[in-house]
Amino acid sequence: MTKSKEKNEWLEWGKAIVIAIIIALLLRTFIFATSIVEGESMDPTLEDGERVIFNKFVYLINEPDRGDIIIIQRPNKNYVKRVIGLPGEQIEIIAGELLIDGDPYKQTFITNDAIMQTGNFGPITVPKDNYFVMGDNRAISMDSRNGLGFIEEEEIIGKSEIIIYPFSEWELTN
Repeated sequence: MTKSKEKNEWLEWGKAIVIAIIIALLLRTFIFATSIVEGESMDPTLEDGERVIFNKFVYLINEPDRGDIIIIQRPNKNYVKRVIGLPGEQIEIIAGELLIDGDPYKQTFITNDAIMQTGNFGPITVPKDNYFVMGDNRAISMDSRNGLGFIEEEEIIGKSEIIIYPFSEWELTN
């Protein structure tokens, strides 16, 4: 192989590496990022220490939907919670039963024990451009009921998509 050919091959490899790095940075900045679940408020869906990939782009073209697991950015920390109430809806919990605008809502994503540990709450109406969120482990979750309050649309930075660590837990989260 001539030195000229060898030099061209190194340049091509260098270009490919630079392009790959730029694409990875763009994807990480604008499309996907990772977050570590801290605490047990989303048990059993997400466990303490799991790493999830979240989609940053999805809410630029769509709005959060009931049941979505979202990443909430607050000044001191990020939170992972489930969307329960949408803007303008009335939320009430009576003896663990979730009522949305007065109609019972079946919570298939949590256990019966978690439902019974929810207690009573509301009624409360979700303001425009805000969301009502709860953790799946209702007994210990700090959420819209007891500390986080309503979540403004601008505070939602992504939707949890995939558990990537530990590797034995790989699965879609929604």
